[in-house]
Amino acid sequence: MNKTEIKMVTAALMLGNVMSGLDGTITNTAIPAIVSALHGIEFIGWIVAIYLLGMSVSIPIWTKIGERITNKLAFEISVILFVLGSTFEGIAPNIYFLLIARMVMGIGGGGMGSLPYIIAGYVFKNIHTRTKVLGYLTASFNGAAILGPLVGGYLIDELSWRWVFYINIPIGIIVLIICLIFYKPVTPKAKPIFDLSGALLLATSLIMFLLGIQLLGIAKNWIVATLVFISLLLILGFFQREKRAENPIIPLTIFKKHDLNGDFVLFAFTWGAFIAINTYLPMWAQALLGMSALAGGMALIPNSVIEIIASQTVATIQEHLRTFTLVMIGIVTMMISSGGMFLATLHTPLWLLSALAAVSGIGVGFIFVALQVKVQVDAGIKDMPTATSTSYLIRILAQTMMAAIYGVIMNLSLEHGIAHRTDITMAMMNKLSDYKAAKSLPADLLPEMRTIFHSGIKEIMLVSLILLLIATILNFYYNWKKTSKKDLS
Repeated sequence: MNKTEIKMVTAALMLGNVMSGLDGTITNTAIPAIVSALHGIEFIGWIVAIYLLGMSVSIPIWTKIGERITNKLAFEISVILFVLGSTFEGIAPNIYFLLIARMVMGIGGGGMGSLPYIIAGYVFKNIHTRTKVLGYLTASFNGAAILGPLVGGYLIDELSWRWVFYINIPIGIIVLIICLIFYKPVTPKAKPIFDLSGALLLATSLIMFLLGIQLLGIAKNWIVATLVFISLLLILGFFQREKRAENPIIPLTIFKKHDLNGDFVLFAFTWGAFIAINTYLPMWAQALLGMSALAGGMALIPNSVIEIIASQTVATIQEHLRTFTLVMIGIVTMMISSGGMFLATLHTPLWLLSALAAVSGIGVGFIFVALQVKVQVDAGIKDMPTATSTSYLIRILAQTMMAAIYGVIMNLSLEHGIAHRTDITMAMMNKLSDYKAAKSLPADLLPEMRTIFHSGIKEIMLVSLILLLIATILNFYYNWKKTSKKDLS
């Protein structure tokens, strides 16, 4: 490939990351309007969870697909799925159709989130150049995440929530055209065996487990228990399959390392806690404070900015502090955010809520970089690629599971709040989540409805705090005796 082709491919990969980065924050901004328009507040957790589920199931699979059909073709297919999912979400007539489309989009997002970094490794042989390009990819993702609330808020207020999905269509088409014209991949010399059975077992087990969680409080207990039990059997079957697989989706040998397991569980608990703030702060702004989608989205911007700054400072700070200390600082700052939102009242101003969320940006930035370096050190050179991708998968799985659980908590809280009220219905609570629709609600009932909604968010923040307390204990258990010199050697 010549210089022009390399530059164009880099631009395409960056645009792909822009699409991935936009989806998280732009969709969080749109959730209140979506659940109001499609009457789906009982599925609020699944709007986030099902996208993350598609990502988590597909991330390890996309890598294997790329090995067989080239990373170029795999990336192009992932972009097509992402755009198709976006299109179907935009035209969704009901919440069920939207959730299926979110799953398709998530599967595409799994490839778009992982394959660009693999492609960069093949296109850029020079380590220094590759490092710069990886920095560009990360910056494009984070930059889009910052712009997401602004773009989403504007589109929702001026057009419709459907446009937060339509915006992906032209970007995706540009990415595909650039790849088709300029990207000339290296054809794999050998096509490794694809572990189809393992992939199906992993996907089915995760889907059934999360479906069981989401149906808590909605379906009968025996249905939930059956789904969870079957999912556990399938997970056991997956582990047995991976032991025998020639080219396993996830090699099980990496789980035999004690310190590495500690890194994984710390990632799981901290990322599961963090998604509570990212998902429910925009909803707080609209449902409880009656503000616009733009205002709700902007409340997340300080968090994203602080996260970028914090992640860039870790390399310098880590020369003087142990990984234990860095992770502890991260957990404490996240506790300040979750605890602050737990204690916040209905009258807490949005600027203070935004400031509280921004504090957690320090935690996410510190923990991500410190633990990601530690994952690679603990894994060793041989297992470093697998451990790195597995840590990414675990973060996505933790967010997927907790997004569903937080949705269940909110749904149960709302049902409990309106159980003895004949003048407030779940349909009315659906409208409350969108500031435009809320204007049609009886003014005398708004204070009580907001109190009910506030109780649900408080319970979610309490669970987030509990996860962070567990993470604190785990950090002491796994990292207290580790020295900075050992961590970085």
